Amino acid sequence: MATTIFSKIIRGDIPSYKITEDEHFFAFLDIMPVAQGHTLVVPKKEVDYLFDLEDTLLKKSMIFCKKVSIAMRKAIPCKRIGIAVIGLEVPHAHIHLVPLNRVGDINFDRPKMRMKEEELEKIATKIRSFL
Repeated sequence: MATTIFSKIIRGDIPSYKITEDEHFFAFLDIMPVAQGHTLVVPKKEVDYLFDLEDTLLKKSMIFCKKVSIAMRKAIPCKRIGIAVIGLEVPHAHIHLVPLNRVGDINFDRPKMRMKEEELEKIATKIRSFL
């Protein structure tokens, strides 16, 4: 199987704004976010489609996302943390966690934000501080 960009990020071959990880999952900021704090959660096991994960790993993914989203909500002023599973861009299962104040905040068709490295690192540090 070809190695995906997410596997390269997990291994540290490509730098990322890591939020947290455990034995099964890795969370990091999306560098082209739809909202400030937009985070990706990926399984360390390279699987193309989220619903192809074994049931126990799929359940654990939601528990991991919950932990990350609680920290995000404390770090980023928002009403909710939205969740989206699209999976068309990268052939490696991933879950988008997006801070929301209105429904349009999770619209993937609108232009992505361009953020400076310093801004991304500051956001990642703030989210990590609540874990």
